[in-house]
Amino acid sequence: MSFDALMPPVLTWGITLLESEPMGIALGIIFGGLITIFTTVGVESLRRPKLSLTIEDPPLERISPDGKSMRRHLRIVLRNESLPFVARWMQRAAATHCRGEITFHHLNDGQDFFGRAMDVRWVNSPEPLPSRILSLDNKVQFYIQDFARTVVESRIDVYPGESELLDVAVRFDGETDCYGWNNESYSNAWRTPEWKLPCDRYLVKVVVSSSGRKCSGVFRLINNVEQRTDFRLIPASAEDRAKVF
Repeated sequence: MSFDALMPPVLTWGITLLESEPMGIALGIIFGGLITIFTTVGVESLRRPKLSLTIEDPPLERISPDGKSMRRHLRIVLRNESLPFVARWMQRAAATHCRGEITFHHLNDGQDFFGRAMDVRWVNSPEPLPSRILSLDNKVQFYIQDFARTVVESRIDVYPGESELLDVAVRFDGETDCYGWNNESYSNAWRTPEWKLPCDRYLVKVVVSSSGRKCSGVFRLINNVEQRTDFRLIPASAEDRAKVF
């Protein structure tokens, strides 16, 4: 029995088409075009920003404005991952004009505690503090408020392999309540009443948007503790995430 007799009819037909010079050229052009398209799509997919959200550990401890007590800041790290080693000949795109929002939810049922989202504050963005005007003897004469810095929404770029911090909440020594922290906090004596969270446990949902893409994360906020040093964020469970998505 000959080799040709053993080949399936469809394969025989395909070989016949390829052996036909005009048809072979046409199929070559089509296959070449498809390969180019798939390669381009694959490269662009790799180059897109790859964002992730994690908890800052340990949390930030700072002296309170009174200069006598301490406060603890809970913050989230946004990272734009580098490309895999085998693809380092390319450059991953930066996540530009990143903006974010945070919602606080009841732990038991996931209902939004405030009914609205809090715009995030990027830690490395300028602090909206008034500029001090000093006299010749180095005494404060008056303050000038830069209203461009007091806008609630702040944006930042995150380049591949780098990360940026965003604020979530703050708690002060001797207090059981905590407060959501963003640019509004600077004009509300560090404690914005509209973002006050009583002693309890909550779910925190963070959503960051950049260049038409979104990155989100859910965390547990532990505030039903006596000591400020026990005030913290922990990873949320799959059940927790299901409550807020």
